[in-house]
Amino acid sequence: MKRNRRVKILATLGPSSSDQATIEKLFRAGTDVFRINMSHADHDLMRELIKRIRAVEAAVERPIGILCDLQGPKLRVGAFKEKSVQLEIGATFTLDSDDTPGTAERVYLPHPEILAALEPGHRLLLDDGKIKLVVTECGKDYAVTRVEVSGKLSARKGVSVPDSTLALGALTEKDRKDLDAALATNEIDWVALSFIQRPEDLAEARKITRGRAGILAKIEKPQAVERLEEIIELSDAIMVARGDLGVEMPLEAVPGIQKQLTRAARRAGKPVVVATQMLESMINSPVPTRAEVSDVATAVFEGADAVMLSAESAAGEFPVEAVETMNRIAEQVERDPNYNNIMRAQRTEPEATGADVISAAAGQIAETLHLAAIICYTSSGATGLRAARERPSTPIIALSPVLATARRLAICWGLHCVVSEDAHDEDDMVDRACRIAFRESFSKPGQRVIITAGVPFGTPGATNMLRIAFVGSDGLGGI
Repeated sequence: MKRNRRVKILATLGPSSSDQATIEKLFRAGTDVFRINMSHADHDLMRELIKRIRAVEAAVERPIGILCDLQGPKLRVGAFKEKSVQLEIGATFTLDSDDTPGTAERVYLPHPEILAALEPGHRLLLDDGKIKLVVTECGKDYAVTRVEVSGKLSARKGVSVPDSTLALGALTEKDRKDLDAALATNEIDWVALSFIQRPEDLAEARKITRGRAGILAKIEKPQAVERLEEIIELSDAIMVARGDLGVEMPLEAVPGIQKQLTRAARRAGKPVVVATQMLESMINSPVPTRAEVSDVATAVFEGADAVMLSAESAAGEFPVEAVETMNRIAEQVERDPNYNNIMRAQRTEPEATGADVISAAAGQIAETLHLAAIICYTSSGATGLRAARERPSTPIIALSPVLATARRLAICWGLHCVVSEDAHDEDDMVDRACRIAFRESFSKPGQRVIITAGVPFGTPGATNMLRIAFVGSDGLGGI
């Protein structure tokens, strides 16, 4: 099934979209990767969703990616004596280690690591940023604050501390159990880590996964933005998680940060996903707002690898329509005359490696000669990533003998992934590539394609060959 766009679509599964029939409809509407949100899924549901996704994969005969999104550390206030309290501007409000029910003057904060990190002048944002407190005095087990933005506060509302770096790892005990259960299925392709603060937060997940799944770092805290380059280097992909990012940073700063993150990931050749509230109104409406359409289009114009639907596909009334809408927006943007010019303008110089230079050369040759497709043999996925990094206007087919690689590459810009045996010799390399390009409707007899591969065949990371070939009348290759 050939997509008519390069950017990929992630769709979150939930109450509106958990049955196999809907999952197949979502795929056919345009979904390339399915997200399982472990904040709302237990292990049994996760395993059942994976089973249903793989059944759809077998039915459509296309590799489908699965992203397991870990909850991460959730920071919340304790309970109150009353149902809620009203915090007024200028009032003094204390957060402490006393677990008795709170009042309008104080509340229990069951996170000693927050109290240990706070300093006078630090901000606390409660209930998704609706209430703003500023620390005036603090000690080992308390913090006295001044209310700067008023509001009603009830039990278990979230706490954000944008000015403080917490002595917290990215994985909680729940996350470790969820990750072990997900990896035990041998069917997940990506693991998303929430609330990353520093590069070190990736180490434990990397050790546990041992290469069995790609590590995607969700950038949603100011501390992560400050150390972005280091985090990208240690990640396999990143996500611009605009929801919590917009709570912990000024809303007006988020669009610029989105561009910064997207371009940094593109320079590094790592996939980047833009997420949160992209078509939010489609939770309850079959038609998005014009502003939402523009928002999705901006991410596509910026060259993001993928755009993601959250509640729109998980809990909304129109999950399939949301994917169809996102698909149409992406197709229209990529047909825009400015799109390819923007992609070319943002290209970065290839790294000083043979494989990187060959991928860059393949894209340039394909565009200059108006070839039908770029076909890259990729076992580990590295060559596919290099080809996608160039953002060529020519379609890219990634051929891999490893099903797990094809599934993982489903998140990458422009890659049409096909599982195929590795080539036995050069003639087989050409014939196999041309036959698949013809079968998958990327080329017609008489058109030319360009092929990248590594010799000796079957050696991961050894891309060192370029070959231009004609597609024959029988779909096979010729000189």
